[in-house]
Amino acid sequence: MALKREIFSEEHEIFIEQARRFMEEELLPHTERWEEQGYVDRDVWLKAGELGLLCPTMPEEYGGSGVDRLFSMILIEEQARVGCSGPGFSLHSDIVAPYILHYGTEEQKKRWLPEMAAGRAIGAIAMTEPGGGSDLQAVKTTAIRDGDELVINGAKTFITNGWHADIVIVVCKTDPSQGAKGISLVLVEGDREGFRKGKRLKKMGMKAQDTAELFFDDVRVPVANMLGAEGQGFVYLMQELAWERLQIAISAIANAEAALRWTQDYVKERKAFGQRIADFQNTRFKLAEMATEIQIGRVFVDRCMQDVLKNELDPTTAAMAKYWCSDLQCKVLDEGVQLHGGYGYMWEYPITRAFADARVQRIYGGTNEIMKELIGRSLV
Repeated sequence: MALKREIFSEEHEIFIEQARRFMEEELLPHTERWEEQGYVDRDVWLKAGELGLLCPTMPEEYGGSGVDRLFSMILIEEQARVGCSGPGFSLHSDIVAPYILHYGTEEQKKRWLPEMAAGRAIGAIAMTEPGGGSDLQAVKTTAIRDGDELVINGAKTFITNGWHADIVIVVCKTDPSQGAKGISLVLVEGDREGFRKGKRLKKMGMKAQDTAELFFDDVRVPVANMLGAEGQGFVYLMQELAWERLQIAISAIANAEAALRWTQDYVKERKAFGQRIADFQNTRFKLAEMATEIQIGRVFVDRCMQDVLKNELDPTTAAMAKYWCSDLQCKVLDEGVQLHGGYGYMWEYPITRAFADARVQRIYGGTNEIMKELIGRSLV
C-alpha cells in the first residue's frame, strides 16, 4: 500500500482530475499518429492554452494563473502517466517561460508570456551544440554586437520544440574571450532572417516530440532581445537548473509508477504453464522490488517539491533526484518489459514506448555522470 501523499490541497486534487482528463482525451488517442509524423499538431497547444494548462505559474498579468509549482508538478506527472512524451509542454511552461519572467524586460514579458500561456507561441531553449554535450561553458555559437544589433552565428542540436518554436532562448557567447563570463542569453524569433530549422531528428524514443537542429547564419536581432544582463547567461542557467532537473525526477517517478501499474495489469491477465504470470514467486518478488523502490523515490521527490515551494531546493539535492530517479525509471521499465515477455518488445504496448522514451532521461538535463560529479564535489 503506497503512502498517502500530503503535498496537495483540495484545489490541487481538482486540478489533477482536469489535467488527467485532458491527457487521456486530447493526447493519448493521437499518440500513434503523432509518432508517425514526428511532431504533435499545433492545435493541441491551443487546447491546452484554453484550459489554462500552459504556463500556469506565470502571473495573471502575463496570461498565467499565478499558481504554485505543485500545479506544474501535476501536469508533468499526468503526462508521464499516460506515456505521451510528444508535447513539450513542461519545457515550454516551466523552463522557457520562467527564464523570460525572471530575467526579461517588461516589454519581453508582455510580448511573449501571454502568447505562450495561450499556446499561440511555442517556446524552446537552445543550449546543446554538435560536439558540445553537457559542457555549457564550451558553447561556440556567438552573438557579436554590431551597432544596435547582435549578429548570431552557430548551430544547436537536440532542441525540444525546435521545429515548432516561435521563440527560442539561445545560449551564446557575446564575448568569446571570457569563457563562462562571456555567455549571454538572447531571444530569437522563429521568423528571423538567417534562422533556419533543420530536420526533425529521428530518435530511439520520444518519436512524437519535434526535436530539431537549429542553424543561425548572420541572424540579426536587436540588442533589446538580450535576456537579462550581458555576460550573465551562465549564472542564469545555473540558477534555474535545480528546478529543471527536479522536473526530470518528477517525470521519472510518475512514469515508473505507470510502468508498475501496466505490469501489474499484464501479469494478472497473462498465463504461462497453466497459471497467471502473477502467480510465479519471481514475478511477485520483482513487483515487490519495483513498488518499494518507487515508493522511496516518490517520498524523496515530494520532499524536494516542498523545498521548491520554499525556494530551498539546492543544486546538489536536485542532482541527486535527477540521477537516482531517472536510473530507477530505466530499471523499473526494464523489469516491466521483461515481465511482459515478447509483448514487452511490441510497440503497441505502453511499456515498450515508455522504455524507449525513458533512456534519454539519464542523458539530458546533464548526464547522470555529471550529476554524480556535482554531488561528489559537495562531499569532499
